[in-house]
Amino acid sequence: MSLSLLRQSLLDAPIIKKGDYPYVVHPITDGVPEIKSELLKEIIEEMEKRIKKCGSFDKIVTIEAMGIPLASTLSLKIKVPFVIIRKRSYGLTGEINVEQTTGYSKSKLYINGLKKGDKIVIVDDVLSTGGTLSAIISTLKNLEVIIKGIFIVVNKGNASKKIIDKFKTKIDILANIDIVEGKVVIKEI
Repeated sequence: MSLSLLRQSLLDAPIIKKGDYPYVVHPITDGVPEIKSELLKEIIEEMEKRIKKCGSFDKIVTIEAMGIPLASTLSLKIKVPFVIIRKRSYGLTGEINVEQTTGYSKSKLYINGLKKGDKIVIVDDVLSTGGTLSAIISTLKNLEVIIKGIFIVVNKGNASKKIIDKFKTKIDILANIDIVEGKVVIKEI
């Protein structure tokens, strides 16, 4: 696994400040400036290899918005439907409300289309503070949804370790990064 396009795109990514929070602007995590098909293909092929190790599952679950290109492409390749955890309520019967807090915002998310006993994998673009993923895992466990795997493209910082310890779960990460003096530093890819 070289993930050379992902590596270079991370090294080239600009950093902006959202308050005191250093935010990496990247095609896969923000859709800015554009998502090149070669980069998406490289990431999807690697995720597909890793996801296949989970065995059978019913659905791919992702979080709006930037998990959608990952989940939709994976869904087409492995022929498994996907569910989007949305940022707005549709008021459907059985809709589940999730409170999330990140390093730079606080909001609600809404889950539709999952039920007790569903076997899922979670795919998402980035893990930074862990607020969103932690809230989602907690909610899904309370719903008795079976999480067969969690797959993240970019992990920034140490939140993954806290989530792994808290939920006794594994998180499969393609690229571990930090921000040092306003630049992306790749710890592992």
